[in-house]
Amino acid sequence: MNKSLRNEISGKNYALILAIFASFIPPFVGSSINVALPTIASEFGISAIILSWIPTAYLLALAIFLVPFSRIADIYGRKKVFIYGMILFTISSFLAALSNSGFMLIFFRIFQGIGSAMIYGNLFAIIISFFPATERGKALGLTITGVFMGLFLGPVLGGFLTQYLGWRSIFIINVPIGIITTFAATKLKGEWAEAIGEKFDTIGSIILGLSLILMMYGLSELPEKIGVFLILAGLVGIFIFYKVEKRTDSPVLNVNLFKNRAFTSNNLVALINYSAGVSVVFVLSLYLQYIKGLSPEDAGIILAVQPVMMAIFSPFAGRLSDKIEARIVASVGMAVSSAGLAIFIFLDKNTSLDLAVAGLIILGIGFALFTSPNTNAVMSSVKKKYYGAASATLSTMRVMGQMSGMGIAILSLALFLGNAKIVPENFGLFLASAKTSFLIFSFLSLIGVFASLVKVKDVHEVDKTLERNKK
Repeated sequence: MNKSLRNEISGKNYALILAIFASFIPPFVGSSINVALPTIASEFGISAIILSWIPTAYLLALAIFLVPFSRIADIYGRKKVFIYGMILFTISSFLAALSNSGFMLIFFRIFQGIGSAMIYGNLFAIIISFFPATERGKALGLTITGVFMGLFLGPVLGGFLTQYLGWRSIFIINVPIGIITTFAATKLKGEWAEAIGEKFDTIGSIILGLSLILMMYGLSELPEKIGVFLILAGLVGIFIFYKVEKRTDSPVLNVNLFKNRAFTSNNLVALINYSAGVSVVFVLSLYLQYIKGLSPEDAGIILAVQPVMMAIFSPFAGRLSDKIEARIVASVGMAVSSAGLAIFIFLDKNTSLDLAVAGLIILGIGFALFTSPNTNAVMSSVKKKYYGAASATLSTMRVMGQMSGMGIAILSLALFLGNAKIVPENFGLFLASAKTSFLIFSFLSLIGVFASLVKVKDVHEVDKTLERNKK
């Protein structure tokens, strides 16, 4: 075997290590911390609202910086941005483990989110750039495996670590993962940047970031008038962002894609689906530990049922969407998800754990039937040259969905609990809050069933729109 061939094989091995570990991090970080929340609340003595900002701060930072850093990577180099992101994530994980207050932990969670945005926004693009077309399927398959492993091990490993080593160990475990992934990234040969020399849209990025912050903070302040004002201000900001991006030569986000009705509706449904997904883990984790008195380890095992179902049924859903219209399979997935969420509306302190497990099984199957076909439907609604922009938009919608889900959960907690802690005398209020959240998400998922049915009529629609705007 000659030296160049050995170097090529070695480089691909490093790329696969990077793919598996980097795809593992965001879902693991997002799901593992939820199991530790009651323990963190007990140590720091913080209210339910402050507690909810520990996962929300991460998601908000990820949502704000995902699109800008994807664009920065196109201009200055994906590998460079990825490596800097891994370094930032690793350092912030270590510092988060040293936190001595809830606010300090939230602060470092923000930097974890920024680092994850730099990682997650470039991972798939690096893999596609590095591997030839004949090997991409295998590489992307292993990358998706990393995602499911993160979803599965998040609650299980998070619960085990919290119970036996303390919640800080959840952050410590990210440090060696970050070091290994950073080392693998430095071994990749070459750099990838398709927009060298183009300008970065700073104004658009700032408007988008501020709008998201205003809306998210506004949700946490409801039902006070300031909360309504902040949400309205955030919505106005999103409208301004849309208008500015339409007239920008080098936009941070190609908003003209949203002129495509099928593209828009399927992205909207993805937002709804992911908003329900993150809220289930957050609310059920609190329910299982506070109301049912389970240990973090046992709660994590139960919560792992959903991602296990997703891992089992996702390959089937992907193959099914090749034989049946993707929009129909995605709609069935949303209907099943809505049924699973409806089960949780009936949870109370005397409910059998079997009902919660049944709900998670149904929800996992629903999410599996939805995710791959929905991605297929989104990508099929645009021409090949817009695949990059469409992929980035879909990732952003998923993150914004998670952020919106946490926002609704926070609003529900604020309405019923205010700034009170989750203690036995407030368990009734917490249950009312949980049921309200699940009712909202079940209804939204039902709406998503019909939104998923929008047909892909003409993939040239975006081309025509762009040409008109150029003129």
